[in-house]
Parts: sequence; structure tokens; C-alpha cells
Amino acid sequence: MSISGAERAPSDEVDLHMHSTASDGLLLPPQVVQAAHSAGLAAIALTDHDSLDGLAEATAEGDLLGMRVIPAVELSAHDGNREIHILALHVAKLALMESHLAGFRSARETRAARIIDRLREIGAGVPLETVMDEAAGGAVGRPHIARAMIRAGIVSDAREAFDRYLGAGRPAFVEKERLDIRDAIAISHAAGAIAIWAHPGGEGRRARLEPLVAAGLDGVEVLHPSHKSEDIKRLGALAEFFGLAASGGSDWHGSVDGHRTIGCMHVPAAWLARQDEIVAQRKAAASSGPTVGAGR
Repeated sequence: MSISGAERAPSDEVDLHMHSTASDGLLLPPQVVQAAHSAGLAAIALTDHDSLDGLAEATAEGDLLGMRVIPAVELSAHDGNREIHILALHVAKLALMESHLAGFRSARETRAARIIDRLREIGAGVPLETVMDEAAGGAVGRPHIARAMIRAGIVSDAREAFDRYLGAGRPAFVEKERLDIRDAIAISHAAGAIAIWAHPGGEGRRARLEPLVAAGLDGVEVLHPSHKSEDIKRLGALAEFFGLAASGGSDWHGSVDGHRTIGCMHVPAAWLARQDEIVAQRKAAASSGPTVGAGR
């Protein structure tokens, strides 16, 4: 599995992990597609947190620009006491996935309200309306609360908001309700998607992967801005060992996003082609399933 992208033309590269205002990104879904098109990418996956709300607009913009937009969502889950995110890529049954996501969004709003209550109790309160305004109708999360705190002059930037108030162990932290990892994989499959372990980093090791593969995990995000070179090498080797699909992306949230820039991971389009093969094979297998009386 080659992970070098230095010699590929931009048209041979994709970005399979991006966010918009439908969750905690800074740009509207069409603007994300426009930026990807300007960067010369062949395709993108819009992977907003627990939300498909931006997909229709992004797809429409992609159609106008001749850019493929892959239906996808980033699911928040847990594996025991550890947080884990699953990228459900190539979602085919949008209504089914949306029915699951509706409950997740309600849980996000409840969590946001509890965080705001805690902030108010310690003298750092912000109005719920301001937070929801920051979310702009998307899936609300701590980044939106941080932005509301910046607007109110309580903190100078998001890092301060998390370090002082919103991060784990801080006074306003509220644990997020998450799916069990096996449920996240099952929901992905039921919706016709493949389940990719997002940004596994140093935790992506054989012992951790084995039970996830047994549960139906389809792939791992090999290329991600948070990964060290040794992570990338190890994850690529593990993907080959387990026969998993490789994926990658910038995890881009907007025009000013530190070292994460659109297309920065130089993900080869061949990886997307392999994912397409897996989706097609699974669809063919489902359509040619056993007939009544078969095997008796």
C-alpha cells in the first residue's frame, strides 16, 4: 500500500474527511465543495459529526462543478471506556441513517444545555441562543460553545475555552452519550456504508483492531493530520494484514484550521476506487442473496 502522494497530480487525489457548518465546520457545505474544487481534488467525503444535513447542498454544488461528493457521516462511539469515531462512508440508505442521527442530535442538544448550565453556575455563562446561532442549525457541540464564549469575551480563543472550561476534567465538562462501537458499525452497514475507524493514531494496533475487525470494521483512516509517520506506516501495514480498506483525509473544518489544510494528506484516488469496489461487491452479494428454500 503506497502512502506517498508527492508525485500525484491533484486530480488523482481525494479528501475523505471534511466538515461543514452542518456540524462544527466554519464553511457552508457548498463552500467546502468549492474549496475542494479549487484545490484540484477529484472527490471529497463530507463527514459532519452525527449529521447528514449538509449533504444535499454539497452534492448539488458538486454536480454543478463536476466533483463527486460521497455521502458520509462521522459517528461518535465508544469502545469500552474509550472514545472512538467511525466514518460511515458511501451511505446509500440516507433515510435509515437519518432516523438514527435524529436521536444523536437530540442528545447533543441536551448535552449542550447541561454544559451551559455548568458555565452559568461558575460565572462564565453564555446564552443558549448564542450557541445555537453558532451551530447554524447543524449538530451542536463544544466548538460552538467555545465560539459563543469568545463572542462574549469570556475567553480569547477556543484553546482557552477547552483548557479552562470545556475539556475533560474541566468544570463545565459533560460526558457525551455515544454508541457502542459495534452498534456504530452495524448502523453503517445497515445504511449501505462502510465503517472506517477515524484517526486511530497510536491506538491503532493489532490487538485493538482484531475485535473490531471481528465486529465488521471495514477499514482504517491511515492518513490523518494527527498521525505521526510511524502511525501511518503501521496503520498501512495493518490494513494490508487484515484486508481492510485504507482511507484518509484532512479532517478540515474551515479556511483557518492550523496545519490542517484542504487536501493536505494527499490521499490517492486509488483508495477511493478500492472502497467503491467493496461497496459494489457488498451490494451485489445482497441482491443475489439466498432464494426461498435455498440450501435445504
